[in-house]
Amino acid sequence: MAWTGNQTIISHFVLLGLFSRTPLHLFLFSIIMVMFLVALSGNGLMILLILVDSRLHSPMYFFLSWLSLMDLMLISTIVPRMAADFLMGRGSISFTGCGLQILFFLTLLGDECFLLAFMAYDSYVAISNPLRYSVVMSRRVCWLMVAGSWLFGLVDGLIQAVFTLRFPYCGSQEIDHFFCEVPAVLKLACADTSLYETMIYVCCVLMLLLPFSVISASYLRILVAVLRMRSAEGRQKAFATCSSHMMVVSLFYGAAMITYMRPQAYHSSKQDKVVSAFYTMITPMLNPLIYSLRNKEVTGALRKLLGKCPCGRGALG
Repeated sequence: MAWTGNQTIISHFVLLGLFSRTPLHLFLFSIIMVMFLVALSGNGLMILLILVDSRLHSPMYFFLSWLSLMDLMLISTIVPRMAADFLMGRGSISFTGCGLQILFFLTLLGDECFLLAFMAYDSYVAISNPLRYSVVMSRRVCWLMVAGSWLFGLVDGLIQAVFTLRFPYCGSQEIDHFFCEVPAVLKLACADTSLYETMIYVCCVLMLLLPFSVISASYLRILVAVLRMRSAEGRQKAFATCSSHMMVVSLFYGAAMITYMRPQAYHSSKQDKVVSAFYTMITPMLNPLIYSLRNKEVTGALRKLLGKCPCGRGALG
């Protein structure tokens, strides 16, 4: 700590965590750890299958592999530290460590926002304009989309991490959260943050509402195209796929909007922690299940991979 006038400037924070040490919270912590392992294995398996199976070397699966990588990194940025803090009974994090967590988290959150929009556009082109699909979604265009996602996410993460830590923090060191999320950190600032909160709102309009608008427009056009299909089986399959995709997208964007687009005065610590759990833990676990593992091409690639594995041949035999 450092002294400035009559105020103590803090040099580190204390994360209060998501759970207390009660039997119920121990049970909930166990569920979180299971979700973490499912997310790691599901996303890791998706990346492996897309890499080794040539049938999955298409734009859709190219984007899915990057989504799985982002989900792996996102959940790994939050859950291992939260688990260590809970098990050791302490949540001290340095000023620099808090800034890095904000940077990594917001970069990955922004990456995923834009990547989901590009994936929705890819689906729209595939269904609405299949004859020109290979031209519109060329390998170069796909790489530019992924690079653009990372660039926008990194810029947003850098801006918010730098500006958040430029405020003076004095008095309480306790962040009532399980990681350094900007709204929770700002509550400890001993300065007027209203202008910065307005800037965050503008950033969120660009990082959340703009991609979500692209997703909504893409799926609306997909819905129109699906309704024109003659095949009842094709319509049913497309509806099932699109509805499951929109469910996960709405969960991800809805939770992020609640956290980052509400005025600071309306934030509740308990509510913020529950909402944050959706896009830091639940959607990274659901994405490989909803987007990929229900797909026949992916399950076929999994059977092929298991068939090559001696243990897999033994199990299948």
